Amino acid sequence: MASGFFALLDDIAALMDDVAVMSKVAAKKTAGILGDDLAVNAEKASGFISDRELPVLWAITKGSFLNKLIILPFAFLLSAFIPIAVTIILVLGGLYLAYEGAEKVYEFLAGHKHEKENLLDENITIEELQSLEKGRIKSAIVTDFILSVEIVIIALGTVTDEIISTQIMVVTIIAIIATVGVYGIVALIVRMDEFGLKLINLNERDNSFSDKVGRVLVSALPWIIKILAVVGTLALLSVAGGVFAHNVHFLHDILEQVPLPSMLKEFLLGLVIGAVVVLIVNLFKMIFKKKK
Repeated sequence: MASGFFALLDDIAALMDDVAVMSKVAAKKTAGILGDDLAVNAEKASGFISDRELPVLWAITKGSFLNKLIILPFAFLLSAFIPIAVTIILVLGGLYLAYEGAEKVYEFLAGHKHEKENLLDENITIEELQSLEKGRIKSAIVTDFILSVEIVIIALGTVTDEIISTQIMVVTIIAIIATVGVYGIVALIVRMDEFGLKLINLNERDNSFSDKVGRVLVSALPWIIKILAVVGTLALLSVAGGVFAHNVHFLHDILEQVPLPSMLKEFLLGLVIGAVVVLIVNLFKMIFKKKK
């Protein structure tokens, strides 16, 4: 009886070791999308008046948790009964990520800029402010859902050969990290300027140490969001290229012949495929407009 109990403990310990190892692998695989998720949500949660930033972020966070609760059961069912569907969804998601990354590069090179709602306009009414806030929250949750599908599927793709219990634990851990970690960092980022202002107002002395640190924090916020957007775009293309390289055999064979570092090869592959998808989508848009 005692030997059976200790054998069970050994099995549990071995399982947890496997979960820890596979979780590290899955975290590396999903790091690019987590970076993009961080950049997108930092941008969407910023620009509000100070006392609305955290409530808005909390609303987005709750929506993100709900997204994971919806996605995870379907992902595990597909993995258990239709495992090929995981690979198909993974490749389709790779096309979306490549498209999104390449579109951002295209918009940057073409000088296109999206107009952003001014939530700090003094002339805006309370009703308009509430409507814009709800719209921004809804948009962030929808974007989070798409990215969450990719995060879960990519994490699941790293453990498809493992037993179902390992799959559930690893993917659930990644899903929790993707929500708590990302939105925790976003909260710190969007409150940087507020903390900087508190440091500036800490004492009445001019140009004190706290004033200097506070001004750095206030001025650094928009730059950090821009840097995150750039890093997120590069990561998107790299992750998309990695999806194609590891799941489409003929692309994998072609890349093996290219004398470049694997990360650069995957980035270039994601960029090329993304550019093709952007071209196709734009052609369909032009045809649709002409028919209209």
